[in-house]
Amino acid sequence: MGTRGVVAAVLGAAVMFSLVGQSGTRAESDAAASARSGTRARAVPLDNPRGVRPGLAPVLSARDRAVARRLISRVRVGRVGPVKGYSRTRFGENWSDRARGVPYARNGCRTRDDVLARDGDDITRRKGSRCVVVAMRLRDPYTGRTIRWRRERADVVQVDHVIPLSYEWRMGAYRWPLSKRIRIANDPLNLMPVYGAANQAKGGSGPATWLPPSRRIRCAYVVRFAQVALKYGLPVRRADRTAMLAQCR
Repeated sequence: MGTRGVVAAVLGAAVMFSLVGQSGTRAESDAAASARSGTRARAVPLDNPRGVRPGLAPVLSARDRAVARRLISRVRVGRVGPVKGYSRTRFGENWSDRARGVPYARNGCRTRDDVLARDGDDITRRKGSRCVVVAMRLRDPYTGRTIRWRRERADVVQVDHVIPLSYEWRMGAYRWPLSKRIRIANDPLNLMPVYGAANQAKGGSGPATWLPPSRRIRCAYVVRFAQVALKYGLPVRRADRTAMLAQCR
């Protein structure tokens, strides 16, 4: 190979190394932080469109925040309907394994146990069961606290519907077939194990009236809210979309 060829090869290798380094930086940084804390890496929602990777990692870079705003801008605005007729049973039995077309569906485990196992560290399951989670350590994305949870104190960790079921109902889910309501209620993209008190404070609120106490996670939270809305063709209140865009500036 001549001198010109050697130079071209070296330059090509340098460019390739640079590209790999840029694309791997976030994953390597997450992995390093996780190794230090003894937890698995949490996923940035833009990298987790199916909701099968654990937790929520902050959306930090200017590029990713611009991508987040574009995604949120695609969410439709709709009118808020009445809450009349809503009950939890309108979305099927609690943590049903009967949903179709969502991750973990019909695997023999209740949806709650699936997402506890997805997000928790140091998982302990009931003796003789491959499903039932009875203890774990959770790094709560909404408050940033670490919770050592046992099933005897079940309410300390609750599984939040990122878009609350009552909100979905008022924004049009009352017109959906039951099968679609069962899907959204059991879709891991829409589910987040969190500190119970934070979930209670949220209630049925949208992002204009409630956001996670941890400011650094708020853009990630509204991205997840938008991902669920887009997946199910669900509109949001205008004030909520405005608040969502503001979190990713």
